[in-house]
Amino acid sequence: MTFFSKRHLADLFVLAFVGTLSTTPSSFAAERRSSPVDTVTRTSWGIQIATAECVLSLRPLTSSAMRIRCATADSHEDPSLVLTENVPTPPFRLLESRTTVTLTTEKMRAVYDRRTGALQFSDAAGRQFLSEIPGTRRLASSSIQGEPTFTAEQSFVSPKDEHLYGSGQFQDGYLDIRDLPRRLTQVNTQIAIPFLLSSKGYGILWHNYGLTDLNPADARIMLTPSTSGKVTTVDVTTTEGTKRQKMQEGEFLGKITVPRTGRYALMLDVGQAMAKRYHVEIDGHVEVDFANQWLPPTTSLLTNLSEGTHSIRVIGEQADKPVLSWRESEDRTVLRSPVAEAVDYVVFAGPTPNDVIATYRQLTGPAPLMPLWAYGYIHCRERFHSSQEILDTAAEFRRRNLPVDVLVQDWQYWGKYGWNAMKWDERYYPDPADMVSKLHAMNIKLMVSVWSKIDPDTEVGKEFAEKKYYVPNTQWVDLFNPAAAQLYWKKFSQRMLSLGIDAWWQDATEPENDDLVGRQTFAGPGEKVRLLFPLYVNKTVYEGQRKDAPEKRVFILTRSAFLGQQRYASATWSGDIGNSWDTLRRQITAGLDYSASGLPYWTTDAGGFFRPGESQYTDPAYHERLLRWFQFATFSPLQRVHGYQTDTEPWRFGDKTENGVRRFLDLRYQLMPYIYSEAAAVTFHGDTMMRPLVMDFSTDEEALNQKYEYMFGSSFLVAPVVQADVQRWQVYAPKTQGGWYDFWTGARVQSGTTTMIDAPIERLPLLVRAGSIVPLGHVSQYAAQTSNEVLEIRIYPGADGNFQLYEDEGTNYNYEHGAKSTIDFHWNDRASELSIGSRTGSFPGMLSSRTFKVLVIGSTAPRQVSYDGRKVSLTLGK
Repeated sequence: MTFFSKRHLADLFVLAFVGTLSTTPSSFAAERRSSPVDTVTRTSWGIQIATAECVLSLRPLTSSAMRIRCATADSHEDPSLVLTENVPTPPFRLLESRTTVTLTTEKMRAVYDRRTGALQFSDAAGRQFLSEIPGTRRLASSSIQGEPTFTAEQSFVSPKDEHLYGSGQFQDGYLDIRDLPRRLTQVNTQIAIPFLLSSKGYGILWHNYGLTDLNPADARIMLTPSTSGKVTTVDVTTTEGTKRQKMQEGEFLGKITVPRTGRYALMLDVGQAMAKRYHVEIDGHVEVDFANQWLPPTTSLLTNLSEGTHSIRVIGEQADKPVLSWRESEDRTVLRSPVAEAVDYVVFAGPTPNDVIATYRQLTGPAPLMPLWAYGYIHCRERFHSSQEILDTAAEFRRRNLPVDVLVQDWQYWGKYGWNAMKWDERYYPDPADMVSKLHAMNIKLMVSVWSKIDPDTEVGKEFAEKKYYVPNTQWVDLFNPAAAQLYWKKFSQRMLSLGIDAWWQDATEPENDDLVGRQTFAGPGEKVRLLFPLYVNKTVYEGQRKDAPEKRVFILTRSAFLGQQRYASATWSGDIGNSWDTLRRQITAGLDYSASGLPYWTTDAGGFFRPGESQYTDPAYHERLLRWFQFATFSPLQRVHGYQTDTEPWRFGDKTENGVRRFLDLRYQLMPYIYSEAAAVTFHGDTMMRPLVMDFSTDEEALNQKYEYMFGSSFLVAPVVQADVQRWQVYAPKTQGGWYDFWTGARVQSGTTTMIDAPIERLPLLVRAGSIVPLGHVSQYAAQTSNEVLEIRIYPGADGNFQLYEDEGTNYNYEHGAKSTIDFHWNDRASELSIGSRTGSFPGMLSSRTFKVLVIGSTAPRQVSYDGRKVSLTLGK
């Protein structure tokens, strides 16, 4: 993959500015101007408007995406690290009048108001979907580490009925982030993706690599320490391994005065690199109370306040220096970056949220198919201690007929050789290559934790230190340096890939604790590339493996991400989280906002990472929570568990828990034809597997109010149980033609209604959309286990429907060269007719003929259909 497109390199040489331009980056345009003071130049890629304040560039990237950049006349524009795909500039038209400048493509239009300097965006039909607020475009001079920079800011109108999603993965528990303040930084359990998806059918990509404040609150107070509380001792994960830390509780007090009664947005910054607890009280009422060994340094909330003065109480660590920021609720969306080169963003016109994400992938790179086995069960624990322990665990999974595809070796296998030495301590792992071979003989793959942090005293680290390839005063390899990245991969390939290891766990890729701040990197001040480090780690590994093992699909699990990272076969998980019900709820909203940010592969530590200790194995209350979490994991893009200082194998929790896990493992593997076909849609069509309801029901207000329901692919509505002692669960069935079906019973569920669904511990509330065509395979022990058994095709009548069954070899990139097959299914509801199209394409090992068992839900008997690749149609009863 070419990292910089030719088109973007060409952009660097475009200097068609007109007139003498001021470089004073004060706040831009006044609300109105008496007359136009700008000059417009058409270029091969768009237009430039030379104003008194900046050069405003409007660039159509596709017919439904436009990049806006406002920079000083002497600004140097580097090739984008995000918009890397070489997409031809679409046809566009330019129209000028005394008051406006209009740039139009086939699917969208941007109108520049010469009186106010603001831009408005509309679709091809003239429907306005986004507007800048006049006078809010700001580019102010600043400096960082002695180098010049700018603060960039832009505000947009946000109608009261708008719902906004995205910005990455956050632990604040919000899904709809309209008006919510968020500080976008990369830390453990938080992932910063400056991308927003609107229920109005548009998206915004904020093109900046440093910290960004979303909807900042500028009134602030530093809270005053009051009393010290209890001392607790906990074991935590650190970049030096497990450490026992003492935490002394602290109380902090203050007062804020608000001018009027209404809705207010607040953000708490604890004043440390990481937090341990968020506890915010206003006038004695607890607004937030959430704790974990690791939490991001900021959290946010929306609340109602009356006019006047309010008492604030915060409980955290004694060492915290908490600052509370606040402002009145506003009908606007604000993006502000304190370290920037320009006001720079991309607008996506949709018209649907799905279209927005598809165009985002078109510009930033498609997500390659993961290996087929990556969609099976991934078994993690902290940690395996020897080769024999890994092999014994694999054998026990097979003996118990519990499906599994991947076992994961977490950190510290390097033992005596030092942190991330890329060498196995032979006292416990005498022959890693032989261990991998024995796992493969059981049809199990191995994922291994490899860090971008290397102890400089290790054999490998000494070479990095000698060449000055570290970020100064850290042990993080400076992967912004191409030579350092090349050496990192060389050692990685020689010492790890050569052993036959199948997948990579790139841990702490933020880097941990936001560690670039205040440091110089090869790319310049760390603040300028503050969000980019995970992109470079994953790029290095992906491109390295594609070169050294071109026949082997890459699969990376990593703890952080940035715009465009999907192109590097990268999946993320939500970090070192706790195990409470509240934590589970927050992972659902975190994962859905992450998906809405354009990156398709996400997972979480089912059961929580920080667990209750030895009591977890016998505590029924924890077992209930673990099973509910595992049900959610079954309908996540990747299914996995993990646990700190825990043997996470299902049988260790008793028969009831093991059987509950087995039920959903079996279901996951039965759904593999559906899941892999949905994964193909992600790769080839820019689809999203784990979908917030805005993607399918953007006009259904009640659907948009659901925080914990989502679509899994095109067919399943998933409603995880997120509290204890539940036998029935309230589910809203969004408005859709033909309604829904209860997956477990086949009972009809009316569209647009809220229904109590039976949800004993054995069941996850699960609805299937009318018109769905769902392929179900057999219960297998691993994803690639082939069978000539019948493939069941379930049809849920009530609406017309389509499904494309996708298949390939599952392990290599031959699909990129056409080695794949698709079979299109179409259900004509009125005629009760199923059409199975002719197979398109082929690949080695493909079943040339097969049997489909077609079952229409609600009918009495299934029909057997012999299929040899030629079109078949059959009429079925309903």
